[in-house]
Amino acid sequence: MSLLQLDITRLSHDGRGVGRDSQGKTVFVDGVLPGETVTYTLKNSKRRYNDALAVEIVTPSPERVSAKCAHFLTCGGCSQQHVAHAAQLAAKQQSLLEQLQHFGQVSPQNILPALTGPIWGYRTKARLGVKYVIKKDKVLVGFRERQKSYLADLDSCEVLHPRAGKLISALKTFITGLNSYQTIAQIEVAIGDNQLALIFRHMEALSASDVQQLIGFAQLHSFDLYLQPGSNDSIHKIWPTDGHERLYYSLPAYDLKLAFYPTDFTQVNPALNQQMLQQALNLLQLTPQDRVLDLFCGLGNFTLPMAKFAGAVTGIEGSEAMVQRGYENAKLNNITNVTFMAADLTKDQSSAIWAQQNYTKVLLDPPRSGAAEILPLIDKLGAQMILYVSCNPATLARDSGILTRQYGYKMQSVGIMDMFPHTTHVEAMALFVR
Repeated sequence: MSLLQLDITRLSHDGRGVGRDSQGKTVFVDGVLPGETVTYTLKNSKRRYNDALAVEIVTPSPERVSAKCAHFLTCGGCSQQHVAHAAQLAAKQQSLLEQLQHFGQVSPQNILPALTGPIWGYRTKARLGVKYVIKKDKVLVGFRERQKSYLADLDSCEVLHPRAGKLISALKTFITGLNSYQTIAQIEVAIGDNQLALIFRHMEALSASDVQQLIGFAQLHSFDLYLQPGSNDSIHKIWPTDGHERLYYSLPAYDLKLAFYPTDFTQVNPALNQQMLQQALNLLQLTPQDRVLDLFCGLGNFTLPMAKFAGAVTGIEGSEAMVQRGYENAKLNNITNVTFMAADLTKDQSSAIWAQQNYTKVLLDPPRSGAAEILPLIDKLGAQMILYVSCNPATLARDSGILTRQYGYKMQSVGIMDMFPHTTHVEAMALFVR
C-alpha cells in the first residue's frame, strides 16, 4: 500500500483537515490540523475531491493534544479531542464568521467573546444505542462509530456527566445478564440538578424477573427508571414509585427552578446554559416597559428569566405539551406576567391572537432548520431588537441575510457559545437592531 503525503492548510466546517494533492485536487482528512504534514491513504475518490485516512502525522501542529477518552479514535460522539480547546473555539468562531459572510453576506459590528464552561462531563442529555453483537458475543452500549452505523464498543464517556458516563461498563454487564439482552435497543439519559433518569427502550415485553432486576440496578445506582415498550407515549416510570414524573434544573441567578420530563428538550450543558441566559439578558437590556415575544420557547428556559425584568413575555412553542410545561414552570416560580401559546411557526401565523399585539423585543431560538418562515411576521410586528439564538450557523447566516437586506435590521453583535466542547457543533447568539 503506497502512502501519499499532504500539507493540511485549513479545517472544513465539519472539522476535517483540508489540503491539495500534487494534482491540485482537494483532499479531506479526519483527525488532522492546519499546519500539519501527514501521510494518508485514499478512502473515497470523488470527481471534485477525495476522502482520505491519515496514517502518520509527520509534522504535528502545536495545537495538537492527547485525547482524554480511550475511545476517541472509534467513537463518533465527539471528534475534536485532539485539538487544544482554545483552538477549538477559534475554529468555531472562524466557521461562524465565514458562513455569515458566505450564506448571508453579513458582517457583524461586534464579535462577542466566546462563551465556554466545563469541557468534560458537561453533557446531561444523550441517547445511547444498545445492541448485542453476535460476532463479539457481547452487549454494546454507547454512540455510533465515526461515520458508521455500528455501535462503538465503549466502557465510559468523558463528555457525558459522570453519573452516566461512568455507568456504561456496568450497564453493559448488567444488560448481558437479562433475559431480554437482545431486545433492549436504546437508553435515553436525562440528568437534572440531583437526579439521573434512564429510559430503557425494549422491543419485546420484559419478563417479571427482568423488571425486578432493572429496579434493583436502579436502586443500586440511584437513578429514576423508566421503560419504553413502544412510542414516546408509552414511556412510564417504574421506580421510585413516588408519583413524581419530573426532573428539575435551577437558574440561581434568577431564583428559578424549572421542571422537565426526561424526554423534554433542555440544553445539554447546564453551566453554559446559565452563561447563555446571562448574555441574552445583558444584550436585551429589558425594562418593565418591554413586551417581549419568545419564539420557539420550549418549557420557558428564556421566557421565565426574561419575565423577571420585562413587563410581559409571550412564549410561542409548537408543542401543546411544552405550553403546559411552560405554565407549570410559571406557577412553580410564582410568575404571572407570562403567556404561553401553541403554534406551528413554520406556517403563516399572521391571524393568530398573539400576532395582533405589539412587542418591543423578540427572542427566537429555532431548531436547526432556522426561522425563515416566521421572519416576515417578525418584521410586521415592529420590534426594534431581535435576539437570535442559533444551533446551526448556516441557517443563522441565511436568516441574517433576510433580516439585514430585506427588513432593515443590522447585526450589532454575534458570538459563539461552546455548548458541545470537543465537537464541531457550533451554537451562536446574534443581536439585530433597527
